[in-house]
Parts: sequence; structure tokens; C-alpha cells
Amino acid sequence: MNVLVTGANGQLGSEMRNVSSCSSDRYIFTDVGELDITDAAAVEKLLSSEKVDVIVNCAAYTNVDQAEDDEATADIINHEAVAILASTAAKYGAILIHISTDYVFDGHSCIPYKEDDPTSPTGAYGRTKLAGEHAVIESGCRYMIFRTAWLYSPYGKNFVKTMMRLTSEKDSLSVVFDQAGTPTCAADLASLIYKVISDRMLDRQGIYHFSNEGVISWYDFAVAIRDLCGSTCDIRPCHSDEFPSKVRRPHYSVLDKTKVKNTFGVAVSYWKDSLKECIQKLK
Repeated sequence: MNVLVTGANGQLGSEMRNVSSCSSDRYIFTDVGELDITDAAAVEKLLSSEKVDVIVNCAAYTNVDQAEDDEATADIINHEAVAILASTAAKYGAILIHISTDYVFDGHSCIPYKEDDPTSPTGAYGRTKLAGEHAVIESGCRYMIFRTAWLYSPYGKNFVKTMMRLTSEKDSLSVVFDQAGTPTCAADLASLIYKVISDRMLDRQGIYHFSNEGVISWYDFAVAIRDLCGSTCDIRPCHSDEFPSKVRRPHYSVLDKTKVKNTFGVAVSYWKDSLKECIQKLK
């Protein structure tokens, strides 16, 4: 089986490279330098020439704040390019595994979000990601959409690496405590996607939620990172409105993982266990 991974230099793409290193399937890793997913002709040429069976789309515009100022660019990557991948997948009979986000919800819930709960994004990033989901579904291709949240890894920019740096440099920090969710170790999500492909569970089309287990605030997350790094930085809880932003981030974005666990027979790691493993790698 030939598997195309887009956005291969990002957090999830890098972990897909790691987890698939011994696969009997053929993985083709591309980032913008090898494949411009906004170029329909280039996408079609690659799918045709490489006889791609599965596309794992890890490419995304993820700068949530910047998307408010440049929604057009975010839409090109998160929506229009996804539509190209989906329509081309439909044409060549490939399966599209697409990554989406908790930002498709408004965060007003107080119970974990299920896959069929109403979507209502509050910002440009969420709107463009939801438009991408709709493009996949409407394309007629075979697909799986995995919504995730609070992604981190040893690669790229993320909250874990930022907190590791700041708690080593500063005596004190303030971190919001009124936004609750669950972190996702990119290695765990990559392992799930790899299992779906290698175990040939690709017929189980639909939308799925995946993050690690548990519920915490960003403040709790920061404290755990500090403690695992052995820092003495004083981390203080604060309200979101103490950090004015153009983006209204979800105050509650916990994802219900019942469907993904039952469908694929996977056990999901507790957030702190996965965090500990990631920090050990970074150290």
C-alpha cells in the first residue's frame, strides 16, 4: 500500500515518519517543498504517478491568532487545499485521513464533545478547519477525520516546549486556568493512524475524536511540565481576560473518545504519562 503523508515536517508528520519507519507499506513524505497541496495539478500528478492508496493530511495553517488577521490564507490551506486533496482522492479511489480540531466547537459545553455534537467555531481558524471538514465529506471520497486538541511533540513550536523554556528562564509565570481541555501527544495520534492503516481498518469511515485521557486547564498543564522538568518557577493561575486576544478560545474543549476506542479497539494513554515520555525525549 502506498501512503502519502502531507505536512511531513510538522509535529504529526514527524511522528508519522517515526512510527512508520519499519512499515511494510510504502510511505511517501512531502512538505510544501515537495508538494504544494494548493496546486490541484501537482496533487493529481503525484497521486497518479505514485499510485497513492491513502493520504494522511497533516498539513494545516495552525497559527490561531494570525488567522484572525489573515483568514484568506488560513482558508486556502485549511479548506481549499483540503478540497483539492479530497476531490483528487475521490477521483483515484484513495482514502483521505484528515486532521481537524476542537476549535470547530464554541467551548460552551460542560461535558465532553461527541462527534455529532453541533459545531459552532468562534474564530477564523475554527471556521476554516470546519470548512475543510465539509469539503472532505462533500467530495464523495472515502475518508476519516480525526479531531484533536492541544497537540504537542518534540518537534516544532508547542506549549510543552515553550513552558520548558520559560520555566527554566523565569522566576514566575502566569497561565490561564479558565480554559479546560486535554493535551494530545502527537506520537499517540500518529500511532493510532498508523494502526488504522497497517491493520487495514480503512473501511471505518467517519469523524473521530482523539486526545489523551483526562481533563486539565492550561495552568495544570504548565505546572505538570514544570514539575517534570524539576524547575522551581512560580506558576500562578490567571483569567483569560488578563491576556487580551483577538481570538476567543474555547473555555471547554474536552473530546469524548468513546467512538474511537470502540471502533479501533485502542487504549488511550493518560495525558500525564504521555507528557512524561515526551519530556524525557526532549531532555
